[in-house]
Amino acid sequence: MVDVCTYQKTKFKSLDAVVLENESVRAVILPGYGGKMVSFFDKEADYEWLYQTDRPNLEIPPYGADFSNYDSSGFDEMFPGIDKGPHPTDWKEIPDHGEVWTLPWEYKATHDGVSLEVHSPEFPYALKKKICLHGHGVTIKYEAINKSDEPFPFIWTPHALLNLNEHTAIEVPEDLNQVMNVEKGSQHLGDWGTPHAYPETKSAKTGNTIDLSQLEPMEEGTAEKFYFTEPLSKGWCSLVQPDVNRKLMYRFPETKVPYLGVWKTRGGYRGEHNIALEPCTGVYDDVYLAEKIGKVSYIPAHGSYTWTLNIETGGL
Repeated sequence: MVDVCTYQKTKFKSLDAVVLENESVRAVILPGYGGKMVSFFDKEADYEWLYQTDRPNLEIPPYGADFSNYDSSGFDEMFPGIDKGPHPTDWKEIPDHGEVWTLPWEYKATHDGVSLEVHSPEFPYALKKKICLHGHGVTIKYEAINKSDEPFPFIWTPHALLNLNEHTAIEVPEDLNQVMNVEKGSQHLGDWGTPHAYPETKSAKTGNTIDLSQLEPMEEGTAEKFYFTEPLSKGWCSLVQPDVNRKLMYRFPETKVPYLGVWKTRGGYRGEHNIALEPCTGVYDDVYLAEKIGKVSYIPAHGSYTWTLNIETGGL
C-alpha cells in the first residue's frame, strides 16, 4: 500500500488551518496560533486523541500571555522553558508556558507534509519543525538554532493534552520506578519536590495506596504533575485506551530528549479532564533551576540541536 498524505487549507474555529490526512489519521494545525496541532484523529478507531475545547472560536493570545487565561486544547510547544522566570544567559524573562505558543509560525507545504518556523523576538534562537504523516502516525522533526556566541540552555516539551476517561492508563519503560511531584498543592503527591515510588505509592491525602499509572476518580477534582527522577534508558511512552482497543505511542531519541513528565487533571485545573505525556530536554520546568542542577540541554553556539518525535496509533 502506498501511503499518500494530502495537504489542504481550511478554517478551524475561525482561524486559518492546515489539514494533513492519509488513510489512517488526520491532523489539523494552526500556523498562526503557535503552530499548534488542534486535532489528531484516528480514522480507524473513529477516535480523537487530542483534548478539544467547546469554545466556538479561538483567540490568539498576545506575546507573554498567562497560559491559564487562554485555550488549553490540542498540542503546542513549550520552548525555551515552561515556567515564567529568568533565562540563565541574560536574565531576560521567559513568559509563562514559554514563548512560541503565542507566536505566529511561518509555514509552507512540502512534498510529504508541512514545515513551520518561528523566530524569537527576545532571545537568539529560531525553532523549526517538519510535520509529516506516515502510516498510522505523525513524525515531527525539530531543529533549534542558536544565533549567539554562547551555548543556549533550553527546555522543550510537547504540551499535547490528550483525551481520557476512567479506562485510560500510562505505559513507560519498566526501569522507571521513582517520580518527583512538581504540582504545588497536589492532593495526593504532597509538597513540591516530594519523591514517590512509581507506579504504586502512598497518597499524601489519604495514606492509601494509589497507582500513578492510572487515573484518579473524576469526583476528586485533582491536578497532578510529576517527573521521573532518572534519565530515560529508552525513548518511549504510551497512553493506553482499552475501551477503544487502541494506544498512542510516543517515540523519541533518549539521548536528545532524556526526561519524562506526566500531567493529569481530573477537574482540578479549570474543571478540565485531560492528560499529557511530556518527554522533555530538561527538568523541572524552570530553565534557570534546570541549569543549576545539571538537567538542561544546550543549543551549541552558532549551531543547532535536532530531535524527532514520532506519535503513532495502534491496536492493543
